Amino acid sequence: MTFALDNTSRKPSPPQIVTQGGLGNATAVAVTDIVSGALLWRLWARLGWNDILQRYRRSLLGPLWLTASMAIMVVALGILYAKLFKTPVDNLLPFLCVGFLVWTLIASFLVEAGTLFTGSESYIKQIRLPYSVYVYRSCWSKLIIFAHNAVIYLGVILYFKIWPGAVSLLAIPGLILVLLNGAIISLFIGMVSARFRDIPQLIASFVQIVFFVTPIFWMPSLLQGRTFVLDFNPFYHLVEIVRAPLLGLVPSSKSYLAILLITLINTAVTGAFFARFRSRISYWV
Repeated sequence: MTFALDNTSRKPSPPQIVTQGGLGNATAVAVTDIVSGALLWRLWARLGWNDILQRYRRSLLGPLWLTASMAIMVVALGILYAKLFKTPVDNLLPFLCVGFLVWTLIASFLVEAGTLFTGSESYIKQIRLPYSVYVYRSCWSKLIIFAHNAVIYLGVILYFKIWPGAVSLLAIPGLILVLLNGAIISLFIGMVSARFRDIPQLIASFVQIVFFVTPIFWMPSLLQGRTFVLDFNPFYHLVEIVRAPLLGLVPSSKSYLAILLITLINTAVTGAFFARFRSRISYWV
């Protein structure tokens, strides 16, 4: 006697999740996102400019309010700390001015990166765009504000009759490296903050601490040879590759090597994270 097996009585097997291409495909999609986002430069340039218009709408001076307040702070701190540190004001104030301009740019990347994707929730859920568009948008708006604030630097060098010379052109690749690292770290922080909403508060506290341990309003010569404090401070090197040329000095090779290493690490970590979790951003926001 034979018995037929009833297939309906078998326990169903769990569903299988099939990924096509695996990690290689995810990496290709991430690279495509970055490239296609760059090609949409008209879109993110307009969005970045619109962010500034929205922030200062119905304001009399617009972004120049930020420039005016920064100019007052630079002059006040420059005179105060020149007295406290017994440093000639014509040395400290230009140093403080350029350092504070670059630091403000770096800090804006860190502090505002927490809302990179959560602040664009309406766009992400309604329009299918490369996620890198929001990174380019953020970088462009910050660069515009930095250009506005650069007026302070022009006023300082004219007042103190400083001429940095041709070496000041080294500030251009330095600024590009700052923007590149700012964009990379913004993408990473933006993704992590979309998943864990406490991250922006932690970043804000971290930025305040780093500001005081980085030579922005105090000069490195005050360390009296304890340069290890600066050697392991990546923010010092990021500031220095822009500040030194604008003051007529050539940044040290140590700073360039540190920035190269920082850029490689940022790119590797953020690239892997973006390739792995890019598809989840729309669910996290």
